[in-house]
Amino acid sequence: MKRSLIIALALVTVVSSCDFIRTLAGRPTSEELEQMRLQRMAAAEARHQATLDSMERAQKHMADSLEALEKYLLDSLTQAKGTVLNPSKLGGLYTTKLETKYCIVVGAFRNRYYAERKLKECNEAGYTATIISFRNGLLAVAVCPSNSLSQTLQTLKQLRGKGICPPDSWILINE
Repeated sequence: MKRSLIIALALVTVVSSCDFIRTLAGRPTSEELEQMRLQRMAAAEARHQATLDSMERAQKHMADSLEALEKYLLDSLTQAKGTVLNPSKLGGLYTTKLETKYCIVVGAFRNRYYAERKLKECNEAGYTATIISFRNGLLAVAVCPSNSLSQTLQTLKQLRGKGICPPDSWILINE
């Protein structure tokens, strides 16, 4: 009886194992299930990394495109000596003498009241602003005077995001 009890216990222990029953049923064992789970995780991680790499490439492409556009704009502004950006095409400066080569024009007005209102708005926002008078009667409100074209262009990009600078703002070249 002892012998049959021991055999029965051994048989129950072997038969009651989950992997044994899964093997009899033709199902994967716990080791195989763990391997399959690890494979799924590795595949998901690879897909995620591929997405991140793709986004990084797109971001680099956009940064390169913006850099090329900025370089083109800087080159074209440098060569724009006879365009609207030059005060001589607007009749020349009347009373205002500019000490810097570049400044950003955030508004141009015929009425002095509106020019002074824009000047006050710019000063309250913390920008160095001035009113430039042209011989043709135009009053321009200019901010952020500088002698560096690249710095002026960078400041123009920053100002456009802050609301003080309308989309049709331009850079005045004082020559």
